[in-house]
Amino acid sequence: MQWNTVVLSDCIEGMSQIESGTVDLVFADPPFNIGYAYDVYDDKRSDESYLRWSKDWMTEVYRILKPGGTFWLAIGDEYAAELKVCGTREIGFICRSWVVWYYTFGVHCTKKFTRSHIHLFHFVKNPKDFTFNDELIRVPSARQLRYNDKRANPNGRLPDDTWILNPKDLEQEFGGDKDTWLFSRVCGTFKEREGWHGCQMPESLLERIILVSSCEGEKVLDPFAGSGTTLAAAKKLNRQYLGFEISEEYREQCLRRIEKADTDSLFLRSNQ
Repeated sequence: MQWNTVVLSDCIEGMSQIESGTVDLVFADPPFNIGYAYDVYDDKRSDESYLRWSKDWMTEVYRILKPGGTFWLAIGDEYAAELKVCGTREIGFICRSWVVWYYTFGVHCTKKFTRSHIHLFHFVKNPKDFTFNDELIRVPSARQLRYNDKRANPNGRLPDDTWILNPKDLEQEFGGDKDTWLFSRVCGTFKEREGWHGCQMPESLLERIILVSSCEGEKVLDPFAGSGTTLAAAKKLNRQYLGFEISEEYREQCLRRIEKADTDSLFLRSNQ
């Protein structure tokens, strides 16, 4: 299988062509089965069909990962619990963290509270042997920021399991010592916005995951290439990358985005 590209293929078929135990990191942001209007994929499956399909592709992820490999899954409320149970009890993953990504510009709802979060499951195959480059993603602690405590670790601390990144107007409420990750959604006015895919992930979020869960030169795979964020971020951080995409139009757009991706890491720049 050729790497550093996007393959026009169903993800299960595509992953079946990859040798077992050869991939370092998989990040997946699959369709949430909420009726989103993709150009090719039908996002209105029955519960049974969606869960069976999810188990099939996650089983392939488990097979292709190295023994010390890592799998990050982004999923909405509707199927988060089922996919966590499937991943751990049926497939064999170990869940190291259940992270909540809180974002600004939440999805407005009329008869429920506005949705402003996504679940990020951090799965590994071996809980005693997996990549976790904590020194690359540490944040200042409360001891450093607020109390000027000389006992504070000068290297900071790890983020907690609810992630908040950036928005300047929320910095005091959600400092580096808090238990929330804050990344804004990629809105229409943002420079980062590609404009051709409605479910674009922020590069800074993917950069944090790639930094902590892989090393330079290693293989990063995205079964649902979509807007190409994972692959662009992987290229910036000097990883090998591979994506699968069933939409020919999305694939072509992904390839163009990856080609113009430079080496300027949004996450590293914002944390310097």
